[in-house]
Amino acid sequence: MVLNNLNYPLDFKFKITTLASDFNITDRNGNYVAYVRQKMFKLKEDVIVFNDESKAKELFRIQANQWIDFNASYSIKDTIGKNFGRLARKGMRSIWKSSYNVLDEADQQKFTITEDNAWVKFFDGMVGEIPIIGMFTGYFLNPSYTVKGMDGKEYFTLKKMPSFFGRRFQLDRLIDIDDEDESLVVLSFLMMVLLERARG
Repeated sequence: MVLNNLNYPLDFKFKITTLASDFNITDRNGNYVAYVRQKMFKLKEDVIVFNDESKAKELFRIQANQWIDFNASYSIKDTIGKNFGRLARKGMRSIWKSSYNVLDEADQQKFTITEDNAWVKFFDGMVGEIPIIGMFTGYFLNPSYTVKGMDGKEYFTLKKMPSFFGRRFQLDRLIDIDDEDESLVVLSFLMMVLLERARG
């Protein structure tokens, strides 16, 4: 199973009516691509990707390999257990630039996801602590991320869009890519968004 025929840009939009970190992924025409639900109260991250908000059909599962979030990695599998690969945090967690490795099913690195401008997160963290003003950082401090292949080419960009409570992200494809690699990158991004959003 792969995510194919995707019409970019894709919108990731978090729901603010649920306690869990749930979000919809829709394409440029407003059609559903997936509905993402992060299981609550789990010692290890457990994320289920459904076909849509009805949760009628499970498509993928993303699970952490360890309890502690220090250098954790996240395995990506479909419903029949096919391993797509994994997302691994690169280096220790910090207020500085976020960076992740995307590995294929053979555990070979295929891509890197890197935050474009570390200062955006730095100022977001500082201004976010200011009463009242901090509530509006989602409108003017919005990080972006770029996916590069091992060939050095840029394949995707993800941008946090101006929104109250940081609810929206937009993913765009820059150049064409194999369907399986595309699915691996999109699924890696949705896990990364959950991790980065939890960081603030």
